Amino acid sequence: METFKKPFSSEEESYYLARCRDGDMEARNQLIEHNLRLVAHIAKKYQSAELDPDDLVSIGIIGLIKAVMTFDPEKNSRLGTYAARCIENELLMMFRSRKKLNHEVSMYEKIGTDQEGRDLRLMDVLESEPVDVVENLEMLKDIRRMRECMSSVLDERERQVIAGRYGLDGQKEQTQREIAQSLGISRSYVSRLEKRALEKMRIEMEA
Repeated sequence: METFKKPFSSEEESYYLARCRDGDMEARNQLIEHNLRLVAHIAKKYQSAELDPDDLVSIGIIGLIKAVMTFDPEKNSRLGTYAARCIENELLMMFRSRKKLNHEVSMYEKIGTDQEGRDLRLMDVLESEPVDVVENLEMLKDIRRMRECMSSVLDERERQVIAGRYGLDGQKEQTQREIAQSLGISRSYVSRLEKRALEKMRIEMEA
């Protein structure tokens, strides 16, 4: 069973955030690692028979990385609250992308549950307004930067994995199993390639 690091206290979070703002990459890594439990918790709400849980977690981690990179303590009280919105936004963006690729999906299809345990349907996602315009613009900038990183720091196999996993370069989003089959490698190797590529991109974006 996978274990997660304990969330930081308010004092610890403030300490690492201050170091992170000074460009300390280790502090940024710690903030990410100590909030992975939040990613798993949110991703669990969106689990369904059609989606691989690992895929949801991977997408949620991208939202967490964006949250740590763009968090402003003067505008938000706690990183966890801000990160939760970023993680959910990333997952909802994925569902919107899937909807565009498959017009046969019912607007009433169940895709998870909300905080009260009520059914969350695709129609609710597609009709929801963005949380914050400025936040979304910042995320778009991050996405463009991530695309630049793909070209500059990833090798060909890593680019294939990332492009396939997140539907980039005109490709359809694929699960790790689908990518493994198309490339003739194991799913565990695809998972390692994805994690390595995301880490290389994160380091490049922090530079």
